[in-house]
Order: sequence, then structure tokens, then C-alpha cells
Amino acid sequence: MSKLLIVGTVAFDAIETPFGQTDKILGGAATYISLSAAQFGVSSGIVSVVGGDFPKEYLAKLNTKNINTDGVEIIEDGKTFFWSGKYHNDLNTRDTLITDLNVLADFNPVVPKEYANTDFLMLGNLHPAVQMGVINQIPNRPKLVVLDTMNFWMDNALDELMEVIAKIDVITINDEEARQLSGEYSLVRAAQKIHKMGPKYVVIKKGEHGALLFNNGDVFFAPALPLEEVFDPTGAGDTFAGGFIGYLAKTQDISFENMKRAVISGSNLASFCVEKFGTERMEDLTTKEIEERLLQFKQLTQFEIELG
Repeated sequence: MSKLLIVGTVAFDAIETPFGQTDKILGGAATYISLSAAQFGVSSGIVSVVGGDFPKEYLAKLNTKNINTDGVEIIEDGKTFFWSGKYHNDLNTRDTLITDLNVLADFNPVVPKEYANTDFLMLGNLHPAVQMGVINQIPNRPKLVVLDTMNFWMDNALDELMEVIAKIDVITINDEEARQLSGEYSLVRAAQKIHKMGPKYVVIKKGEHGALLFNNGDVFFAPALPLEEVFDPTGAGDTFAGGFIGYLAKTQDISFENMKRAVISGSNLASFCVEKFGTERMEDLTTKEIEERLLQFKQLTQFEIELG
């Protein structure tokens, strides 16, 4: 079985949407990524940091999904990273109300020995210096290294981010971030420029409008499934990334053709994530539900047409 190492935040979120609001609940990029990847039965481990205020039952909950949390450092006299946000009526825009880095501010990642020779490495959205710190602890290059980042790091740590981008195989960013990173409005041209920075594959997420996969002139588009109700978009992008790399780790096939299926798998799982607040939907997801919705994706995109 392939090993998957996930680096990212394990955090508290407080969310407000037009459908309601929550107090502090389980969140963080690594949390969503690992819960998504767990749907494929891969052996995954998390590298992150939390404070003494983080409930031990949350870690136990991850452990029941075959997610190793030995790499989650617990700083007993510190507080866990906390983010609070309010979504507008369209659920595509949001206001960040609170960002308390807390123990994340001085985080120095330590990769557990068990995952030092990982097959797949997922660098979740974090400071590029932390991402590079993990890369430097992996003695043998993994089969695939995937990076997720955001415009905040492009604004505040671009040089360090570019160093990380030069060392990865796949980058997953949204369309706004792709345009900012490349300086190109056309997403095709943006992907071409980003290829030259290092990544062989560029995945551009477009939220409710699906995702694009680019590789040396080849392009694949995966739609997002139209949903009757979206309660909370928080974590959808990380869930997509977890489904993407989880599928690849399960199949151990990193060809462009298989990455198409991985993009669909990521989109499929992200469609579940938004149905409830926080991680709730991902925690009780069943294989039957996943397969039934995959069939919906297939029906959404499959058609016959006569040519000539």
C-alpha cells in the first residue's frame, strides 16, 4: 500500500453562512485533505501542530479513519490555529473575521520516521518555508509531490514560494491565483507559464464551475456537480486536493489519463463536503454514496454525437 504524507493545518474554524453559523469546530487544510484521501483506504500521516486546547477526541476521530497523527505536534501551553469567516449570499465570496496563527506562527515541522520515505507528498496550504522544511526531510524523492497554495503567500512570501514550486510535480490553485502567479489572464497561457516554473501538471480550480488539468499542451476539464443546496464551502478545495492525491496513491498511476480520473474523484468528494458545516459530511460518508455520485458525474459528462 502506498504511503501518503500530508502537511497542513489542523485547526479550529468558526463559520457563518446564510444557512447558519457554528462555534469553534474541527477544521484545517490537513484535516480536510486527510479525511478525503481516507476514502481510498490509503495509509496517510499528517504533519501539523496544535495547542493544548485541541480536543484529543478530534485526533482519535482521525485515527479511526486510518490517519496517523504521530506527526501532529501538541504544544500544551499554546493555542490552536483559529480562523473565522462569514460567507456572502452567493457563497463564493467571504470575509475573514479572525485569523489567530497561535502555535502555527513558530511551527517547525518534523516528519515521523515512518513517513520519511513516503510515496506521495501533499503540501497543503501553509507558509512556503514550512513546506520546504518538509521537502528537505524526505531523503528520497516521492513518486509525486503536490502543492496547494494561495494568493496570500504570493503577496507575502513569493521568493520562498517560487523555490517550493520549482521542486514539485503538481500545483493546485484557483483561477484568480493562477492569474496572479503567472501574470496572464488566459488560463491556458497561465498554465503554460506555471509549467515553466517547475510543475509538470497544473490543476486550476474554478469552484462551482469545475476544474482544469493541464500537462504539456493537453487539457482536461471536470465539471462541478450542480447541487440543490450548498451549506458551507469551507474546505472544499482541500477536500478536492485530498480526493485527487488519494485516488492517485490508491491506483499508483500518475499518468495524465489517470490524473483525469483523479480530478473527477476530487470534484466528487468536494461535492459532499459543502453539504454540511465543517468536516461533518466527510466523517460519515459511505462508499455507496461516493459511487452513486460518481455515476452522476459520468452521466453529466457522457454523450454521443455523430460526426461528419
